[in-house]
Amino acid sequence: MPYGTGKYTYELVDNWAKMPAGWSFRDIGGISTDARDRVYILNRSEYPIVVLDRAGNLLDKWGKDFFNRAHGSCIGPDGSIYCTDDRNHIVARFTPQGELLATLGTRGQANDTGYVRTWDFWESLATIQWGAPPFNRPTGVAVTPAGIIYIADGYGNARVHKFSPEGELLLSWGEPGGAPGQFRLPHNIWVDKQERVWISDRENSRIQIFDSEGKFLDEWTDVIRPTDVFIDDDDVVYISEFSLRVSIYTIDGKLLSRVSNQSHDKETALFHAPHALAVDAHGDLYVGEVSLTNAGVDKGARTIQKFARIK
Repeated sequence: MPYGTGKYTYELVDNWAKMPAGWSFRDIGGISTDARDRVYILNRSEYPIVVLDRAGNLLDKWGKDFFNRAHGSCIGPDGSIYCTDDRNHIVARFTPQGELLATLGTRGQANDTGYVRTWDFWESLATIQWGAPPFNRPTGVAVTPAGIIYIADGYGNARVHKFSPEGELLLSWGEPGGAPGQFRLPHNIWVDKQERVWISDRENSRIQIFDSEGKFLDEWTDVIRPTDVFIDDDDVVYISEFSLRVSIYTIDGKLLSRVSNQSHDKETALFHAPHALAVDAHGDLYVGEVSLTNAGVDKGARTIQKFARIK
């Protein structure tokens, strides 16, 4: 059955990820596609990076025993894979084959924001009292063509950090709260062609847009608990939302299409907890979920789903 509307209508590719019988991604933190349309899936299985081709065939898997909790990812201009580990308080850079190249942050060491982790998510966020230097549970990462690194430092902090290609901290901005430039969980990050920085400010249910020096430019509020932003080469903006949908906009904020649940039955719902998304050069859409953590549903290999765009 088709999902979406107009030019942005898709067919679900059934059983796209051709993984071994019984395989489960458990939860998916990030999805990245490279220049050859290989799909790098940052997940919480035994092998935190799984690489598939466009047809869903397994090409590689690696990262065993490295992560405490894999969360967000991107591919840099040289093909390096950047991944956040929110419980180890680091951002790691790997070759496409899994060789560790560099690490930002000190493994296991968090900077003080007043944050106290509790069993209740909302209570944990409420304990954040001030913004702090990197890191306290970093969530998302983006890298510009020039190699500038932007990191959303979200679960235990309320800041965005900007680093040089060599890993020197250049700038940080953000404090806890709901005003422009403040955050309640900066969850993920995208940098567009103008080096505007797009932040999924999840628990404020908005996208905030900044210039490269952290100056607030705009916010979009027609989203519900946004988790990830992807902008394609045509400046079309794709946003995954914990509200069980993906919304697609022009770069100026005009809604083009939505891919969403048509059933809210736990067994048959299309989505349970969209957490990450990416689009390949053919316009096909990939959506990964944290369905196990958020909904208690282990979708196995279907924790990532591919939607082929109908031409």
